[in-house]
Amino acid sequence: MILKKHLTISISFFLIISCVKDKDFDISKTKCSELVYNLSLINLNTITEGDITQVQEDIIIEGYIVSSDIENNFFGTIHIQDKAIEPTTGISFLVDLRDYYLQYKLGEKVAIKLKGLYIAKKNNAFVIGGVFTSFGNQSVGRLPSLQVQEHMYAICTNQTAKATKTTIEDLSFSMINTVVELDNLEFIEEELSKTFANEKEETERVLKDCLGNQIKLVNSGYADFATNVLPNKNGNITAVLIEDKNELKLKIRTIADLSFNNNRCPPIVTEFTSTAIFFSEIADPNNNTGARFIELYNSSNESLDLNNWKINRYTNASTDISSSLDLTGYSINAKSTLVISPNKDEFITVYGFEPDISIGKNSVADSNGDDNLVLKDPFGTTIDIFGVIGEDGTNTNHEFEDGKAQRKETISMGSSTYMFNQWLIFNDTGSSNTTNTPQNAPDDFSPKVR
Repeated sequence: MILKKHLTISISFFLIISCVKDKDFDISKTKCSELVYNLSLINLNTITEGDITQVQEDIIIEGYIVSSDIENNFFGTIHIQDKAIEPTTGISFLVDLRDYYLQYKLGEKVAIKLKGLYIAKKNNAFVIGGVFTSFGNQSVGRLPSLQVQEHMYAICTNQTAKATKTTIEDLSFSMINTVVELDNLEFIEEELSKTFANEKEETERVLKDCLGNQIKLVNSGYADFATNVLPNKNGNITAVLIEDKNELKLKIRTIADLSFNNNRCPPIVTEFTSTAIFFSEIADPNNNTGARFIELYNSSNESLDLNNWKINRYTNASTDISSSLDLTGYSINAKSTLVISPNKDEFITVYGFEPDISIGKNSVADSNGDDNLVLKDPFGTTIDIFGVIGEDGTNTNHEFEDGKAQRKETISMGSSTYMFNQWLIFNDTGSSNTTNTPQNAPDDFSPKVR
């Protein structure tokens, strides 16, 4: 009897062990439901205007599962897009269900009974699930695991969800909770020695394309691949598009969603030189020092990037730079201007619109009319100059105190030496070659007009 008892226990234990599912085992065959949807995902706004709502009607929706927790990068959220191919929208279903990939296959079609579930619009997409209450406020939370199978059913079909091929530039909020595919991406240089995620911590890594567009990849610190070092190649990524703090981001299901085997993008060269950019107006209004400004003009037929361009100011007779402005991050459109102000609020009050750049007092744009200005390209070459370095402008042909220095309209390129005959100079005490007529803002000035 004792032997039989031990044998029974051993057999029972073996049966229990043999039933445990493992990621390497085949996922159990799906039981098919014949539920028919009566509301499309695109029309969920007919249920709620955005506030949390418990569905009371017998509403059934359908879609295709595009997320998976098979490698633990997703937790508690199932993302569902409305169509297998070329989806128009998607939702997220919050569930307190671990290893949901065992019950709901990646890519398969499902029907969801909404009655009894809670729904709300979170930023730009709908979320469904149970209810969560904190400090008297309700929000959509994870649906208990035993209730998930009472609401979501597999629908047998030959179709499975396919990724939408797109680019970083073409991603939109309408694509949230859908699966997308992007080519020619790579991790930025600053992160190449890092792992996908910090231990036990949600981590963002930055991807870029060969045009310099960037997007963040969100990785869980509990993901199976969290400790893998980021690939240093270029390639293809398939991922779920999610929204976080009103920003679009990517999230992969498995490490196999990445295929980075190509050479990295060639360096993007944004530094260039051109004499088509030059000073077109420099202002020191007689009636308002807060309305001072510098205007640059681009005479070319294309937009020009000002990466690593600089304006240097030399105060009075100084040969040392007193202030400098790095123009990185700005560009000038073809046949257009760039206006720089030391006092944004006063500029708006006087001229009625915002300057392109506002930089504060004692800056390059805050000259009192006897200083000298130099425009430098990224390679240190002087492209344009106003005044004579080392010479105080007072009583000279480059004084614009209480007035302005305006480039003649016939000038179409900068000059590395000061050419008085290219300018119309107005001031209070300049040399006889200038016009000793102080100028008042706004009438005597024309920022943004060449």
